[in-house]
Amino acid sequence: MAGAVIQESEDSLTARRVPLLELAVQTTEGVRVAAAVGAARVELCSALAETDGITPGIGLVAQALAVGLPVHVLIRPRPGDFAYTPEDLDVMEREVAAALGAGASGVVIGMLAADGGPDVAAARHLSEVARESNPAAEVTFHRAFDAALSGGMDAAAALARLQKAGIDRVLTSGGGADCTSGLQMLATLVALGREVAPSVQIMAGGGVTLGVVPGLLDAGVHAVHTSARLARGPGGNDAADPILAAAFAAALKAGA
Repeated sequence: MAGAVIQESEDSLTARRVPLLELAVQTTEGVRVAAAVGAARVELCSALAETDGITPGIGLVAQALAVGLPVHVLIRPRPGDFAYTPEDLDVMEREVAAALGAGASGVVIGMLAADGGPDVAAARHLSEVARESNPAAEVTFHRAFDAALSGGMDAAAALARLQKAGIDRVLTSGGGADCTSGLQMLATLVALGREVAPSVQIMAGGGVTLGVVPGLLDAGVHAVHTSARLARGPGGNDAADPILAAAFAAALKAGA
């Protein structure tokens, strides 16, 4: 939870961090795939390909939880930008309470203020709502953070806002279109985080490929987030591919 010491899988202070693997899934089968390959948790969402993810229904949340892997539920009431109305935020508050009340281990949120940076007041409020339901709940700030960086927000200032808002983890490509283009910034965020946001983990996500895993290990990220989906063609589906998911898990372990 917020303020907790970040736990790193290291054999010594000089060893390279072993990032945890998080899969973005939208079906119960996806949760099973994540469990089978040893992922630490899943981010559960709906309409991933069509909208980049929106909040899943509570029925799907209940099914996913039955698998037994920690489930973090995406709280995003609509596609589009991350500037939310009071009505949007009311919906998000209710969905946070519902997800944690159902037994989710965490929620994934993201909202931007009028200046384009993370909205501290709204994020702090939802973090508090989450921990009222479950004091151990984890709160992740999603790639709205990248929109803030690409809009010109100073990285250290953006991270400091997340610390102030009680955020445990930020999902980011380093402000780039994907983690390959944002690799240098991801390393910078890890270093900056130690100074300005020591309780905020850096989780790399966005266009993660097996080829970029060595660079992510070098950058020192705390976790890697991927949907592990194969290229989607006509008639394809959006399910996590078990072979690709297992390859990500193996690459993270082998490269450390």
